[in-house]
Amino acid sequence: MALGKYSRVDGRKSSSYCSTATIVVFVAFCLVGIWMFMSSSVVPVQNSELSSQDTTNEVKQTVPKSVSKQFDDTSGDLPEGATREDATGMPSKESENTDEDNTAENLVVERKNENTESQNSAEENQEENRANESSDQKTESENELKMVDEDDGNGNGKDGETNAREGESNSETGEAENEGGEMNKNSQTESEESSGENRSESAEGEKSYEEEETEDKTRSIDEEAILTEEKNDQNQNKHSEKSAVKNGVESRENNQASNEMLPAGAQSEILTESTTQNGAWSTQAVESQNEKKSQQSSISSEKNGHHWKVCKSTAGPDYIPCLDNWQVIRKLPSRKHYEHRERHCPEEAPTCLVPLPEGYKRSVKWPKSRDKIWYYNVPHTKLAEVKGHQNWVKVTGEYLTFPGGGTQFKNGALHYIDFIQDSVPEIAWGKRSHVILDVGCGVASFGGYLLERDVLAMSFAPKDEHEAQVQFALERGIPAILSVMGSKRLPFPSLVFDLVHCARCRVPWHIEGGKLLLELNRVLRPGGYFVWSATPVYQKLPEDVGIWQEMSRLTKSMCWDLVVIKKDRLNAVGAAIYRKPTSNECYNKRTRNVPPLCEESDDPNAAWNVPLQACMHKVPVDSTERGSLWPARWPKRLEQPPYWLNSQVGVYGKAAQEDFTADYNHWKTVVSQSYLNGMGIKWSSVRNVMDMKAVYGGFAAALKDLKVWVMNVVPIDSPDTLPIIYERGLFGIYHDWCESFNTYPRTYDVLHADHLFSTIKKRCKLVTVIAEVDRILRPEGKLIIRDIGETISEVESLAKSLQWEIQMIYSKDNEGLLCLQKTFWRPTEEETMKSAIV
Repeated sequence: MALGKYSRVDGRKSSSYCSTATIVVFVAFCLVGIWMFMSSSVVPVQNSELSSQDTTNEVKQTVPKSVSKQFDDTSGDLPEGATREDATGMPSKESENTDEDNTAENLVVERKNENTESQNSAEENQEENRANESSDQKTESENELKMVDEDDGNGNGKDGETNAREGESNSETGEAENEGGEMNKNSQTESEESSGENRSESAEGEKSYEEEETEDKTRSIDEEAILTEEKNDQNQNKHSEKSAVKNGVESRENNQASNEMLPAGAQSEILTESTTQNGAWSTQAVESQNEKKSQQSSISSEKNGHHWKVCKSTAGPDYIPCLDNWQVIRKLPSRKHYEHRERHCPEEAPTCLVPLPEGYKRSVKWPKSRDKIWYYNVPHTKLAEVKGHQNWVKVTGEYLTFPGGGTQFKNGALHYIDFIQDSVPEIAWGKRSHVILDVGCGVASFGGYLLERDVLAMSFAPKDEHEAQVQFALERGIPAILSVMGSKRLPFPSLVFDLVHCARCRVPWHIEGGKLLLELNRVLRPGGYFVWSATPVYQKLPEDVGIWQEMSRLTKSMCWDLVVIKKDRLNAVGAAIYRKPTSNECYNKRTRNVPPLCEESDDPNAAWNVPLQACMHKVPVDSTERGSLWPARWPKRLEQPPYWLNSQVGVYGKAAQEDFTADYNHWKTVVSQSYLNGMGIKWSSVRNVMDMKAVYGGFAAALKDLKVWVMNVVPIDSPDTLPIIYERGLFGIYHDWCESFNTYPRTYDVLHADHLFSTIKKRCKLVTVIAEVDRILRPEGKLIIRDIGETISEVESLAKSLQWEIQMIYSKDNEGLLCLQKTFWRPTEEETMKSAIV
């Protein structure tokens, strides 16, 4: 239109119209020719771009196919959540989006052919396409280099570096292609704008690329690594990768031997530790740098997450659900037998979190913790005021200090311990007497110092007016539980303790036919000792004299032999030491059947919520019966199967002794090759450990060389293997994990659960068990779980909702391994525990 107007004006001034028309026609043909030349030059660029996009689509489609091959054996190779997530932690939908992307990009190309492109825009597209081709050539060259490096098989880390370079190159290639596609879209949308505007949009696209480079590079590296593995399939098993992650930043080495012993049978579904190959875990090393971001972003979207609240109770930071149920305690008809100190669990287990004490900090490490702890971790001073003169505990600045004294050993526990052995050398601390029971332990200094004599003491005391005494013991790193000599049996099997100790423990042993002393008789080994250090032994007050006379009659009728009465002149106390018989001869010679022998139908090992009875069980005398012989001396007893495991079938289906040995070998391998090095656990900072589902105590036995102690818990719905655990010189307790454990909050450094949660969730809600785990685990403490894949995913989800950190996660053949670290996080919303309000 502009040219036509110009020609008419020109025509008025010219004398020769024909020559002017000829010139105009010539110029028009030239312009048309230029336009046709420009149009034809655009088409190859678009075809080239289409070819490049096809290549990109081919790459995108290859990745899901490769991943599918790697995990096609079973969905349990990774937890369900892990298989659904890509490098950014978001659901992977590349295969779904590929077709949509192709359609959109092809439409852009077709529509662009129909529009007029400026010369500048065409030149930019040509330059970008040349950059793509150059980058592709670079990638292919580096792939060839990678094949050479992998064939070398030196294992010196070159392959990992080459993979990283290739992934970076491929990332740049992919981004260049994406940028070209974006420019085509810009050209189609802005076809009527000038080439200068197109250049501006291109610059903006490059800026966007730089901003997204960090997020997208991980995915591109991941895709390139998988592509390279497909091209070099014969080499994919040569190199192990890192599969353990901490905070999504560190990668923990998980190169572990594949020779774990797997006992056969019903409970043998234990994850086999194996060398992690390049196949299933190729993306874990890459994802580790984004794991923390992934966990945080997925918390709100987890289906199995839980909305946590803080427990509001009278006990506050010391809340113990089954011991602080004041709704039941207030209604008890009697407290004569200390029923108010026994377990009374709420109808529904709590799902709230116990608050932290104000000023709480990481516990003092063992062995320093034996002598001092942080005051604000257990901020109670009453015991220091009442028992400070007896050297139980003192307040020293920001610490609570423990001079090592007690009511009967003001001048130190070690002297008192030596005094006992000097009185009866056959006690032989640490050799013949290795596992003992300390009744009314106070702050457990007796048990704490016995550790120097290689003795393991199960110390217990009630939650009573001696404020936080057991909490002090556990914070010090000394084994202890909350329990009471009341109306029910202690949660231990019969005939398991080498010695029982009571230092002025305030238990009325002589009343009601000696019912409480007969309970000690049940758990004491034949030939074991009872050390009674109390005022009736050495004082002559009327009350003391009367108690001594009653105790003398009772112990004689029980056929206990009074070995010695001896005084400790330094501490101005005395002790009477008794020995339980090793045969039934004395029982048969008694003129009166008082206390009576228990009925044959009475099971001495039944100990969960069983009422006490004032009767005695006969001593086993058959050499094949448990309790008829004394165990081998420590530490030999730890490793050899008990003599009474003969024709029984073991838990895992083998002969019992073979089962025992296989289990021990299995856990030695797991601990040495996985737990000690591959979990990110600093074992030098670990002291209090619990095996929440112990079988033969193999896990605890495998930790024997570490400065830790292990509470072995045998669930009440599991095979009763607790006597075997005691026989090998370890200790433990029965418990129902649908209820709270008899310990204070924040008392264990490591909890270990082997196929516990998948079993217990059949009887109670998993969230209540996790809430209990959170209660008894210290902040920064670790939870190690071995279970089926489905349960691992559920626990992982709940852990994320608790804002715990995932130290490691591994899954294979629907068996999983998960290591979690508790944090200091507490919710802000409160939940009032009506049962726990005084």
